[in-house]
Formats: sequence, C-alpha cells, structure tokens
Amino acid sequence: MDSVPETVTAALADRQVEGQVCLEAGAGVGNTTAGLLAAGAERVYAVTNDADHAAVVRERVGDGNADRLAVVEADLRSTPLSTDSVDLVTAHGLCNVLPPADLDAAAAELTRVTKPDGHLVVDDYAVPPAGAAVNRLFALENAAAQVVDGRPALTFYPPAVLAAVFADHGWTVERKKTLLEPVPWTEAHLDAHAEVVREYAEMLPDSLGEPLAAMAEDLVSAIGSERTGTMYSLAFRLAE
Repeated sequence: MDSVPETVTAALADRQVEGQVCLEAGAGVGNTTAGLLAAGAERVYAVTNDADHAAVVRERVGDGNADRLAVVEADLRSTPLSTDSVDLVTAHGLCNVLPPADLDAAAAELTRVTKPDGHLVVDDYAVPPAGAAVNRLFALENAAAQVVDGRPALTFYPPAVLAAVFADHGWTVERKKTLLEPVPWTEAHLDAHAEVVREYAEMLPDSLGEPLAAMAEDLVSAIGSERTGTMYSLAFRLAE
C-alpha cells in the first residue's frame, strides 16, 4: 500500500473505518483513498471530476484492490452513487476549492448518499493569517480564475462556517482537531498554485496572460516557502 500522509492518518485515527463503505469526496491524488484502504475499509468510492486525478488514483492504489476500490469520475454535486449507500465520507482538502454555492450543493449530495447515523470527516485549511506571504499568490490565483471562470479558485472557510453548512443538512459536529499548525507551504506547493495561474493565463490573450504568469513565477521565487496558518479536521455524524 502506498504511503499515507500523516494528516490523513491523524484525521482517521478516531473514526471507524474497518469494514465500512467509504467515499473519498474529491479524490485528488488519492491520499485519503490510500488511508481508507490501509485502515481496512470494505469498499472505497474515490470520486473526482478530474480524469488525470482518476488515472493517478487507479495507478497508485488500484493494484490488489480491484474488489475494494471504485474510482468514479463525476461531479460531487451529482454522483451516480445510491441514496443511503455510504457509511463514511471523507473530504480532505476539498472545501477550499469549492465556492459557497458549490459547497452547499456538494454537502447536499454527500448527505444524500450517506446512511442515517453515518459519518463525515472534513479536513481543510483555515483562513491564512493576514500577513502571510502566501496570500499574495492565492489572491493572484483567485484573480485569474475570476477572469476566466467568473468564480474564485480558492475559498478558505473557518471551521465554524463549514460546521454551519453541514448542520443545515442534518450533520452534527462530534469533534474538532488541529492537523497542522503552522502549515508548511513548500516550494512545490506554491509552484502547484502558480501552475494553476499559468493554466488560466494560457486561456487569456497574451497581453493579459503573460503578465499574470510572470507575476506567479515572481511570487513563488520571492516567497520560496512559508510556514503559516492551520489545517483542521471536523468529524460529523448524520442524524438518524
């Protein structure tokens, strides 16, 4: 089994995973899928709308898990999963890439597929401190996304806000814990955010796109890396 990040292990440590049907919402590169399989999940649905991510998850953890893993390419606002079919949902680093309207729609869908008395673990980043240098790169990423898509790429939600969003769909917070404080924003992490800016820049006229891409490169170079902010984990239970 591929290595599992410590943040995933810590988030799942106090949850019942063994023997459970699980959904990783927003599979990314499969960090939590790997963690759920390692912890003995009966079956894991890794849901993503990104074909490249789906391929990575299949390659990373697919071998030897054909009977326990289903990689599902779908929008989290409308999945093909049956109602009341999942025991445990995880959303690791998902909510910060969902603007409020999409977040509420995703919360409704995750609620639909979860069995009564089921569980949900949401791990995400708190609002970065006002003086954090990484804010400049995040602001540039949001500006580029706003121009191209008409919506921000990133939204950082305080824990109380996510708790309130899911409470509106029948979930109750059982515990909150800190996974990282401070968060280590490495050069690789920052370059990944700069790559998002570069991808948006390619969709724009050169007169606008080239300066955006250059600004992203300059910010990554200037920041280098930074340790700032908090990553937290919320565990919820759904009403019966």
